[in-house]
Amino acid sequence: MRSVCLVAALAGFAYAAPSPAPQFMNFEEIESADTPVVTGPAIDAVSQPVSYDEPAAKEAAVQDTTQDLSSSSKRDLSKRGVNDPCSQQPDGYGPKPATDSAEAFLAYQPFADTANAAAANPPQGYTTSFQNLQASVSANSYLGLYTLKTYDTIKCQQLCDAANLCTGFNLYFERDPTLAPADACPNPAAFTNIKCTLWGSPIPKETATNKGQYRRDFHVVIAGSDGFTKNNPPSPQPGFSGPVEFGGAINAPGNYIGQKYFPGPYDAGQCAGACQANTAYDHRHPRSDGTYDACNFFNAYLLSKNNIPQGTYCGLYTKAWGKEYSTNYGQYRGSDYYSVSSSYGFTLDPLDPGHI
Repeated sequence: MRSVCLVAALAGFAYAAPSPAPQFMNFEEIESADTPVVTGPAIDAVSQPVSYDEPAAKEAAVQDTTQDLSSSSKRDLSKRGVNDPCSQQPDGYGPKPATDSAEAFLAYQPFADTANAAAANPPQGYTTSFQNLQASVSANSYLGLYTLKTYDTIKCQQLCDAANLCTGFNLYFERDPTLAPADACPNPAAFTNIKCTLWGSPIPKETATNKGQYRRDFHVVIAGSDGFTKNNPPSPQPGFSGPVEFGGAINAPGNYIGQKYFPGPYDAGQCAGACQANTAYDHRHPRSDGTYDACNFFNAYLLSKNNIPQGTYCGLYTKAWGKEYSTNYGQYRGSDYYSVSSSYGFTLDPLDPGHI
């Protein structure tokens, strides 16, 4: 059996023998985790279909948890390409003001009218998170991008519902160049793209921080930005019963093994993988009496910093705990508040007795 606390540089996993110590957030692990490279669509993108692979993410969680016992590793995310200089840009189906300037785009009343009307009538199963902002969402939980021909909340909702882990979407008008800006065309004429981005977490107003940027001399800006969030539990996990909805995170009087943090979309499957990897390791390294710490229960929740989603936090236990123990709703670290939401419990079925 292991007898020391092991901390990895990448989304580390802290181990401890079952004890009654409070299960406070491990800020050292949270802050040492790699921030996802992709927190929104590329500035020149008009389509980025969802590529998040839940089984692969779970397997990566298993490998990451196992590696945490002896070493740390870094993930390498691929970079996106760019358009050829002055090449014609696709789409551009949205309306545009008569004056071709960023200021006229932001002041164009039809964008505000369309966004406000859509926000007042959210798709079934969704609530409006924010409306008619001049910024789009940027967060760790980015899943994909689609460019639409109309400002269609139902179409964007359908794309979200069809994507694994999608729990929020952002629909907005974006001022984009008709040509890829370059030395020969630093400030081309503009058109309007209607963009639908998908997110693996709720998207509160605080996540709408992308106000655009410059591409050479061309000013990309955003208008009529609406956000919608659905309240649905995470998917059931093979080999576990649940999910059982909690109020906050579990703070149990005992049987606590440790925790794991995964920056990115909210994915309870990663917690299941970490739980199973913990049991597998302990089974291979039992105590002298043949006992080991079997992970029979995990608590998965979405961790947010100042109401901006950060990733999935997992608490692991040798026995199941009920909702009455879900009393940790958040913690301060300096002036930053780390909050708990979408907290659910999963229990191994059948239970592992923890004995060889």
